[in-house]
Amino acid sequence: MQASNDILPATGPAIILVEPQLGENIGMVARAMANFGLAELRLVNPRDGWPSEKARAAASRADHVIDAVRVFDHLASAVADLNFVFATTARARDNFKPVRGPVEAGRALRARQRAGQKTGVLFGRERFGLYNDEVGLADEIVTFPVDPAFSSLNIAQAALLMSYEWMKSGLEDETETNFSSPDMMPATKEQLHGLFAYLEGALEARGYFRPAPKKPKMVDNLRAVLTRAGFAEPELKVLRGIISSLDRFSPAMPRGDGSPGDDPRRLPAAAARARKVTDKE
Repeated sequence: MQASNDILPATGPAIILVEPQLGENIGMVARAMANFGLAELRLVNPRDGWPSEKARAAASRADHVIDAVRVFDHLASAVADLNFVFATTARARDNFKPVRGPVEAGRALRARQRAGQKTGVLFGRERFGLYNDEVGLADEIVTFPVDPAFSSLNIAQAALLMSYEWMKSGLEDETETNFSSPDMMPATKEQLHGLFAYLEGALEARGYFRPAPKKPKMVDNLRAVLTRAGFAEPELKVLRGIISSLDRFSPAMPRGDGSPGDDPRRLPAAAARARKVTDKE
């Protein structure tokens, strides 16, 4: 039985679930597929039938995948139009099929897709995966580098991993991301040294460098910390603004309560001394 006679274009491998039990798992597989650009989902004898509202709800708006689902009575008919099929399994099998990891499998699927071939990936039942004769219908095996002591993956997790590798294999650079950090000009040494001088002056005014003989080493340590990060110019402006705020205002005299000059106790020591001299005159 086939739910739809429409054949989707070969834009990626078909994901084939063999006798899935829960509609929720089918929906989560559809969601994982949509995350990474796959759209063709085939079901072989879903236990609770099809369509499934539970699957649609779990798909989290991946409706285009759910709407295009094709249902088959037999696995052989589900893979009949495909040129190449991977079977996923976590167990060693007594056969002579090549075994690949997910990275290599993703690249192999991409190469075949670019050559115009139709491909698919088989996923077994939630409880025990695929039978040997079902694996026998595939061309190669793909297995994930999981902990042998706990190797069972939920089908949605397994589909997510394979969908991710499929998407990654199509990138010019496999480390590419959809967005990146802002492109900021590195700060000049003059700007960095200006921050050092400002910070040193603010700390000196508050008696930070104690005892006095240790000041040179303490200054060296501060500079080492601040130069390690490789600051960009906008980042130095943020730091300088923070230091300036701490230098001029406090919880006792917050911004908006008047000039910090109104409270001699909050002024840097040097400014306070200058005010005392002015008062004496």
